[in-house]
Amino acid sequence: MTNVRHTASVMLAAGIVATATTPLPATGQDGVGVRMVRPGGEGERYWPRWRGPSGQGVVEATGYPDTWSATTNVLWKTSVPGSGSSSPIVWDDRIFLTTSRNSGRRVSILSFRRSDGELLWETDAPDDRAAYVHNKNSPASATVTTDGERVYASFGSRGMLAVDFDGRIAWHRDLGRIDNYHGAAGSPLLYRDTVIIYQDQNRGAFVIALDTRTGETRWRTSRAASVGWGTPIAVTVGDHDELIVSSQRHVRSYDPTTGEELWNCGGNLFEVIPTPAVGHGLIFCSSGRAGPTLAIRPGGQGDVTDTHVAWKTTRGSPFVPSPLVYGDYLYLVNDMSSIITCLNAKTGETVWQERLGRPRREGISASPVVVDGKLFVTNDDGQTFVLKTGAEFELLHTNDIGTRMLASPALVDGIWYFRTSSDLLAIGN
Repeated sequence: MTNVRHTASVMLAAGIVATATTPLPATGQDGVGVRMVRPGGEGERYWPRWRGPSGQGVVEATGYPDTWSATTNVLWKTSVPGSGSSSPIVWDDRIFLTTSRNSGRRVSILSFRRSDGELLWETDAPDDRAAYVHNKNSPASATVTTDGERVYASFGSRGMLAVDFDGRIAWHRDLGRIDNYHGAAGSPLLYRDTVIIYQDQNRGAFVIALDTRTGETRWRTSRAASVGWGTPIAVTVGDHDELIVSSQRHVRSYDPTTGEELWNCGGNLFEVIPTPAVGHGLIFCSSGRAGPTLAIRPGGQGDVTDTHVAWKTTRGSPFVPSPLVYGDYLYLVNDMSSIITCLNAKTGETVWQERLGRPRREGISASPVVVDGKLFVTNDDGQTFVLKTGAEFELLHTNDIGTRMLASPALVDGIWYFRTSSDLLAIGN
């Protein structure tokens, strides 16, 4: 493994760790704490959305295996019809994901039985409009979400689809053709009794909240023309909630009940894909192929670019994988060079930096997860690097499934669920 570690002292002396911004408290407005809005109830038991119940890829439970291969610790393996890179979600004995067939003219929600991987049903989205997508994207890239009653899927130009647990369509909303040169990929977010998604595009960009029961519009807010493929998050800041959208040029906060913009922060570059991470009273947003990563205090009003950026850095910023906060550290997976960087989350100072496997341009698509104090990073070749978390880099294992893998895993009850280019696998002890 190529060692690209640089000490924090050397990097600080070179002026390349964090921009010299005035240190700010790791809290939101008026010193209040910041935390993710979680699904609550039964949703905490399963994996009901992109990046799990934490919304951050952090798993509180233990008992998951940390070694596997194409044959070792595989409980079952089943074929997935079609293609797609959406991640699986789990509720009770069901696994849900999406797929695309016939060059994108047929897109579907699939339901598998969690106990043995049997395909139970598939439901197609209405309409057969096909849209251009990047070769690493697909019409089935967005991860679905569920409240335990319905499954909600975004299919870009094919609209939003809600189905019940038997696959019957509850509602479908046409949100217009997406004018985005790489297609759509952002996953929907459930917030109370609404499902929220933003569609950034060359013309007619917007963020919208739909009623989960009917699909009717609760609110819709226009956005400046921009390009991005991210997923929004909801955070609690003191006594109120904020909807955070990180995209081209700006990070913006909205009132999730009305769609009113609360604040905006400049500094992003372009082509934003990573989902923001939250920790130590800060929101961490990465953009573009070379950063920056911004650490922002939420809770402001208007333009907070000059007042609420605690630190920023271009060091190690990801293009596709989302950042992850665990303990005192922020982990960034730079998929343009296969390098992982550990930063002090409060200050932005580099703690360590290492290469994972051989360098590959755009060679990592899945977002990292933390389980039982270990960090798991999966590349597009199906290799999962298992790292020790903390102030010292240590590679514990490299697990190789040997199949192309773009999706992030789901973890429930001691079992990993991986979606490869052709299959769905359950991995456990």
